[in-house]
Amino acid sequence: MSEAFQVRADSPDGPAMTEPLETWMPRILQRTEQALDRYLPPKDMEPTVLHDGMRYATLGGGKRLRALLCHAAGELVDAEEAVLDGAASAVEMIHAYSLVHDDLPAMDNDLLRRGQPTVHVRYGEAMAILVGDGLQAQAFAAISELPASPSQKVALLKELASASSSLGMVGGQAIDLASVGHVLTRDQLEQMHRLKTGALLRASIFMGAHCGPAPVPASLHAALDDYQRAVGLAFQVVDDILDVTSDAATLGKTPGKDAQDNKPTYVALLGLDASRALAEELGKRARAALAPLGPRAGHLHDLADMVVHRIR
Repeated sequence: MSEAFQVRADSPDGPAMTEPLETWMPRILQRTEQALDRYLPPKDMEPTVLHDGMRYATLGGGKRLRALLCHAAGELVDAEEAVLDGAASAVEMIHAYSLVHDDLPAMDNDLLRRGQPTVHVRYGEAMAILVGDGLQAQAFAAISELPASPSQKVALLKELASASSSLGMVGGQAIDLASVGHVLTRDQLEQMHRLKTGALLRASIFMGAHCGPAPVPASLHAALDDYQRAVGLAFQVVDDILDVTSDAATLGKTPGKDAQDNKPTYVALLGLDASRALAEELGKRARAALAPLGPRAGHLHDLADMVVHRIR
């Protein structure tokens, strides 16, 4: 571990303390909602229907896991919360855009998202496509407006662009569509989800780290990389479990869609019990990756537990 990072993780006065999750998480969620409200165009600005749809798709709901991961990683590098707010908003906009397009009739054809009618149900299919397009562009505009240095902005833009590209989230979605009705190997399924879901979760973590005032030390980069691999895969495994064990009220979306659409999932490949065991094992790997980082990684530890324990 580099000396610079060791000083931040464990100060001369003793281990750094983290704010309890019970107060930290609601505070970060509120900050994220307020930041998104600022970075999104106002709904009374023309074209009003488009801007209303962008706000409908993004505000007032969701787990905000990506924003939470961004802030938690930023704590490790003494990042300013104002910078983290913008980075977290950007990644949440990309996530929201991906959900709007995922829900379209040509994709997953879903009618519910976060317990509400999906964007294409409320605004029409053509407007939903534009809502997604607008959110994608607005995410990069948000980063350009951050109170950060040019080098920080470049690092953030690179992370977000890579995560949402054909080599990241969009590529994973393409593989998912091409895999309907096919049996994938475990390696193929893992690769698909590392792109489709994991890439944006990874970006959330590393964008938080890039919000700090100095370049990310190699030791921290390695620890966060091991952590994101475990958490990203755990998130998808748990999602597959919940799709067959939860109802619409709990999920906020239509359950059982993966099986109905004949999509490859961990439950279909491994079975329910083995999938649960895999999620628990991935949680252990995530916690182990954080061990060298000390108490300042407490919120990343909590978030890994939260991802896995959704199945309980």
